[in-house]
Amino acid sequence: MSIKSDRWIRRMAQDHQMIEPFAEAQVRAGVVSYGLSSYGYDMRVAPEFRIFTNALSAIVDPKRFDPKSFVELAGEVCVVPPNSFALARSVEYFRIPRNVLTLCVGKSTYARCGIITNVTPFEPEWEGFVTLEISNTTPLPAKIYANEGLCQILFFQSDEVCEVSYKDRKGKYQAQKGIVLPKL
Repeated sequence: MSIKSDRWIRRMAQDHQMIEPFAEAQVRAGVVSYGLSSYGYDMRVAPEFRIFTNALSAIVDPKRFDPKSFVELAGEVCVVPPNSFALARSVEYFRIPRNVLTLCVGKSTYARCGIITNVTPFEPEWEGFVTLEISNTTPLPAKIYANEGLCQILFFQSDEVCEVSYKDRKGKYQAQKGIVLPKL
């Protein structure tokens, strides 16, 4: 398995629509950077968010998730309350090749502010908008800027094609369109 370079990522985005829309260079001026980097792609966060709230005393249960656990927000900035959590989605739509697995890591600009981004791996032949998990680990409110970079995707290509892909398994998050809540 090897990590893939900017040349490979660009070729896959242009020839196979692996990332749409695709920024083929780092966009940095006045924003948290996004776009193609040396060995990854800095993904943007869309201007739609779901912020956890305890106003209705709901219990977070992945088997019986209560949508009332969130407040929906649309806008260019999302303020995540102290020691709280929000969901968002990517601007980009991804189509992962059958012999590729991705890992996502947070951007240092947000990490240095106590913002942790968690995204599970994109499995072989998964496609969709990414549901992003954003944690504010600080005792202060924290801003997230829509349409700017939030995390970096690293692409790993296997030397062997998998027997069963996410698409073959009919994965429950295949081709997701918006912020998708937990499903069983």
